[in-house]
Parts: sequence; structure tokens; C-alpha cells
Amino acid sequence: MSRTIVITGATGFIGSVLARRLASTDWQIRALVRPTSIHKQPSEIASEWITGDLEDMGSLRRLVGGAEAVVHCAGTVRGIHQLNFERTNVDGVARLVRAATEQHPKPRFLLISSLAAREPDLSYYAASKRKGEKALASKSGGMPWVIFRPPVVYGPGDREMLPLFQWMQRGITPIIGSDKSRISLLYVTDLAEAIVYWLHRGKRSLCFYELHDGHTGGYMWQDVIDAVARLNGRPIYRVKIPVSFVKLVASLNLMAARVFGRAPMLTPGKVRELTHPNWICDNTALNSDTGWTPKVTLEEGLRRTLRQNDIVIRTAKF
Repeated sequence: MSRTIVITGATGFIGSVLARRLASTDWQIRALVRPTSIHKQPSEIASEWITGDLEDMGSLRRLVGGAEAVVHCAGTVRGIHQLNFERTNVDGVARLVRAATEQHPKPRFLLISSLAAREPDLSYYAASKRKGEKALASKSGGMPWVIFRPPVVYGPGDREMLPLFQWMQRGITPIIGSDKSRISLLYVTDLAEAIVYWLHRGKRSLCFYELHDGHTGGYMWQDVIDAVARLNGRPIYRVKIPVSFVKLVASLNLMAARVFGRAPMLTPGKVRELTHPNWICDNTALNSDTGWTPKVTLEEGLRRTLRQNDIVIRTAKF
């Protein structure tokens, strides 16, 4: 078998960082790209690009043929209906697993899920990530697999956290829900490095791992605000927004999305995710099994991210 590794979502935030990291190793990268995303292919990565999508079994078979490992990063984070999420996060996983299990020998399979899968009742997104995990486990047919459940992943190029960081750079931060809620965070290059460690040193299979930036017990939002304030050299004013108001805005946003046919991020389900009190991870198992430890602290990760966001804000002014 060749040293070929398959990546889905390689034009996205996490997948593109992983592809760049793997480009410096002895792995031969093969990546799936939708016809509408061909222009997003990173030119500096010498990959074999397979045009297709997660609904096309023909392209999936070409994608995984002869591969030693598969890292499934692709996923849907926006949608109106349950089916919007399940089409990619459940059915897409099932099809890719089916294509992989048809290979002889079968590749190792790593699914990048989400910590949200721990709380599937919160939202369509969270439920779809849990169902995607179950699809992998039930259809693996003896194929070795592992699931990563990262928390909030951030870094340059992340479009989901960008609005929050832009507000912070302007000196204002909206606070939704309790000040005591805690979250774990992970800088994107540390996630990519964890995947590399698993590829080289991971021995266990049929299990899932949580991972974070090494800060045990997670952060309160005030910790993040204080770190950004130190980096910017000026205070950040907190604006407390009632949860009831955010729920109303989310409901109106969902209605508007249905009328205009777009995929919204702020939905009632997303509000339930945002206000959940405990998104804390535990790195112990992954560290024990692979030796991986995160390198990028919160302040360093924010420095790198804010540097890129500052470019975005300055560009938007002209």
C-alpha cells in the first residue's frame, strides 16, 4: 500500500491547515474537492485532487482507492432543517465509510467530529455530529477508526469566530448567558499536529478523543477578553445581551433564512450551544496514547489570529 492519505474538506479552515502540515511529511495527499470549490485549491500543496462530493460514490471510490489513511474533515455547520446537516454530517460519513471499507486492505479512518456531539439534544448540528459518529462505528466493518472531538477551533482563516474577534478589536464584546460558563479552545495548528501524531503513533482504534490547548478546566469568556485586551493594549467593554433577546433574533434570523433560501449560523439551536455551561475537554487519553501535547497558548494563538483579523478589518475600510 502506498503512503497515500485522503483528506476531505481540504479547502476548508481545518482541512487546509492539515494539508499544509502533511505536505511537509512523507505522506502523499489526495483530496476531495467540489466542482464549485476548485478555485480554492491551495496552490502550494502538491496534492492529487479528486473532483466530486460526498454524495457521489464514484468519486469517493476514486478518492480512497489504495489509501493508507483517511481523515474526514468535511462537515456542515450551517443549515435550516435537520436534513441540511444530516446530508453531509451523517449520510456523507456513511458513504465515505462504505467506500473505505470496500478497499483491501482497509485504510485507517479518522473522523473529525465536534465536542457538540457530546450534547446531541442541543441542536440539529450537535445531533448530526453524534449520528455521524454512530454511522462510522456501525458501518466500519472491521476497519480501524478513531474520532476526534475538538472544542472551539480558532486561528487565521476561521470565518466562524471572525465576527467576535473583530468586535473585540473594536473594543466591544457581546456576552450571552452566564459569566461562569466554561469552554475549552484549540489553535488550529495544534489540531493538525494532533492528527499527525495519531497517524504516526496512534495504536488504539474504535475510540474517540477529546483535545484542547492544554489549559485544564477551560476558560471563562472573561479570560479570552482579558487576553485580547492585553494584546491590543486597551480595555474591552462587555455588553451583556439577554438570552431571551438572542433567542428572538435567532428565531427571526431562521425565518428570514427560509424566505431568502440561505444557510444561517445564528439559530435557536446555536443559541443553546452558545449558552451551554460546560464545553470543557480532557486531553489525557490522547496524550497517553500518542504523546501529543499542544504547543500554542491562548495568548499566542490570539496574537496570530488577531494579526490576520487586523488585516481583514483594515482592508474592509477601503
